[in-house]
Amino acid sequence: MSTNTPLKQRLAEPHVLLAPGVYDALSALIAQRAGFEALYLSGASIAYTRLGRSDVGLTTYSEVEDTLARIAERVATPLIVDADTGFGNALNVQRTVRGLERAGAAMIQLEDQTFPKRCGHLDGKAVVPSAEMCGKLRAALDARHSAETLVLARTDALSVEGFDAALERAEAYLACGADALFIEALRDSAQIDLVGSRFGQRVPLLVNMVEGGRTPMHSTSELGAKGFRIVIFPGGTARAVAHSLQRYYASLHAHGSSAAWAEHMFDFDGLNALIGTPELLAQAKRYA
Repeated sequence: MSTNTPLKQRLAEPHVLLAPGVYDALSALIAQRAGFEALYLSGASIAYTRLGRSDVGLTTYSEVEDTLARIAERVATPLIVDADTGFGNALNVQRTVRGLERAGAAMIQLEDQTFPKRCGHLDGKAVVPSAEMCGKLRAALDARHSAETLVLARTDALSVEGFDAALERAEAYLACGADALFIEALRDSAQIDLVGSRFGQRVPLLVNMVEGGRTPMHSTSELGAKGFRIVIFPGGTARAVAHSLQRYYASLHAHGSSAAWAEHMFDFDGLNALIGTPELLAQAKRYA
């Protein structure tokens, strides 16, 4: 499957879709080169990398839109975009959906937390009434320019109101017309199985794999067999990069040189080859 197959078309295929987290144009370019069919722009990872802060609602609409636009200009792979709560009420949601669609989103994720929100795997969350979230979803669906732009409804109610309430909210959001569903922070394999069996044949179902988070880790193939259509690893990229940078800076500080890391990093020519500098310079000659 081509990495620029429209997302709606790709989700009609029976096999599960694996979407890694990205946070800027470079991470997206590398992920595209690795062959992924979709990418997930994580709001948490924008907070980690642009702000050096936690995922506690500090990221703004304009920061997400700007990051998305820069990524979409560089890669053709469909982008699933974390739009948090829509950054306000139903009118804010409409502005968010129009802006993110214009910037290149293939799917826009909206959640039912109160604002400011926080990471779905942190304690202390709160959710808006189900009716309010349904209004925001209807506003989102009305705002999009194209039906090819998908709206993903996420509920964080499991940690607040319990598993049964989360299922009820998912049913309500599906009835509102959501194109895909996401029940955040499933606690065990039994909950994963129940969600997959209840919704997997009715709507594209997304599940979130967070290293060290609330949901037990499963492979993409295991989750696909349970009925999930999309599997995301949203923050793994930022965690891997942070771990690598921590070791690189420690080594550079200790040795006063990057020589010890030569086998673990690109040299000047290697990075330029990755980002296409020779091709860019050749293109410039056409206008000389």
